[in-house]
Amino acid sequence: MNVKKMQLPLQTVSLVLGFMVWVILSSLMPFIKEDIQLTPSQLAWVTAIPVLFGSVMRVPIGYWTNRYGARKLFMISFVLLLAPVFWISRADSFADLIIGGFFLGIGGAIFSVGVTSLPKYYPKERHGFVNGIYGIGNLGTAISAFGAPVAASYLGWSRTVMLYSVILIVLAGLNFMLGDRKEVSVRTPLLEQIKIVSRSEKLWFLCLFYFLTFGSFVAFTVYLPNFLVSHFHLDKVDAGMRTAGFIVLATAMRPVGGWLGDRFNPFKILMFVFAGLTVAAILLSFAPSMQLYTIGCLTVAFCAGTGNGTIFKLVPLYFSKQAGIANGMISAMGGLGGFFPPLILTLLFNLTGHYAIGFMALSQIALACLILVVWMLYQDRLALATNIVENTVEGIMITDVKGIIQSVNASFTRLTGYTSEEAVGKTANLLKSGKQNKSFYDQMWENLRSRGFWQGYIWNRKKNGEIYLEWLTISAVKNDAGDVVYYSGMFSDMTHQQQHKGDGTNG
Repeated sequence: MNVKKMQLPLQTVSLVLGFMVWVILSSLMPFIKEDIQLTPSQLAWVTAIPVLFGSVMRVPIGYWTNRYGARKLFMISFVLLLAPVFWISRADSFADLIIGGFFLGIGGAIFSVGVTSLPKYYPKERHGFVNGIYGIGNLGTAISAFGAPVAASYLGWSRTVMLYSVILIVLAGLNFMLGDRKEVSVRTPLLEQIKIVSRSEKLWFLCLFYFLTFGSFVAFTVYLPNFLVSHFHLDKVDAGMRTAGFIVLATAMRPVGGWLGDRFNPFKILMFVFAGLTVAAILLSFAPSMQLYTIGCLTVAFCAGTGNGTIFKLVPLYFSKQAGIANGMISAMGGLGGFFPPLILTLLFNLTGHYAIGFMALSQIALACLILVVWMLYQDRLALATNIVENTVEGIMITDVKGIIQSVNASFTRLTGYTSEEAVGKTANLLKSGKQNKSFYDQMWENLRSRGFWQGYIWNRKKNGEIYLEWLTISAVKNDAGDVVYYSGMFSDMTHQQQHKGDGTNG
């Protein structure tokens, strides 16, 4: 049996169970609140606390996964979850639910395990799809949202909770037997990794994007069962089935989002994601009918699932050496995105009697993310162009229309001896050798004016006084109005090529 090939299905099934346990309270809340009296604020806190602890713990769990491996982390997590499962099954007060719910957060925190471990087994061009497949573990929330109410209607909610302990023991055993005992370990100190990744603005942008996409997924998963019962007066099993439908769609789109991120530019995929979330949230803010509300929620599921898969395609591209911490911090922000909205929605509902302001806020955050994605797309393109210029072997010099040097690359310094500080602000005459006469330069400028470029051999002078022959290409750079704003010169040292001798001649 190939242990490495087993890791994707094993870790995906493990995440399914983790998410099943993570949302026990929200899935069974319509039943629990019949036995334990809760105010609307208490109800919101009981369902939000597991999300909070699960979010915060994703950072250290991502780090520990890099250090100790997925096998140990999944095993230990499932054993630890037995305690809060038993505690909640015996709960009879708000305090019991808060205490048990706090430690249920471990079920959500293990998301960091797979997104940190699995990329070690696959090439970079497949990371988006692999993380998307692992993200199918979100189905655990659907299984609980749909299955737990059905089981509770026959067994009661307390016995239904205890059923989870059996599955926890089974999966802990499977990880013990089938987990990779030789997973590559990364031992860079935690604080050092956090310090490195936290300097990157891209990390914080990805945190914001995941805060919105995964946060939307978690928030709607927690919020829908009780809302559908109280607002649209659906029965508890019907509400659970509709919530499960939301989760299934969002989860199914996650590997699709990862695949799209592998196949196309991830930023362009995210532009569609955030545009869709903006429109859907505006629709929901008008408190529409059941049909329109369903369309709005399913659009959120479609976009959030796609975004969840696409975002984790970007993580290994920017943070290959600190993937554990980066994944942990980004996924933690996603979890926090699920913690705050239910509390804010409850507060706004108590103040205003409807949820419109909360959904409108969601639309505005989505719109801000859309603007940031567009900015990041063009920043990446600019960075790519800069890297090409900096790493090309030819010397490059950019001047304005008056011949004053605006920029040079590293090869310019290597070929001429002039550093960027010495060249920028000076005229291109800095390199003039004196070997070409006035008619040579007149012909060069005539070509530039009439054709927009000039090519030829020219003798120039280095900083140390050495005269050398170069092949030079000068191109006019125009703005949108067609006016020349810069000249770009690219050159190579041709002194040692014996086939060209003598003064420069036009090419």
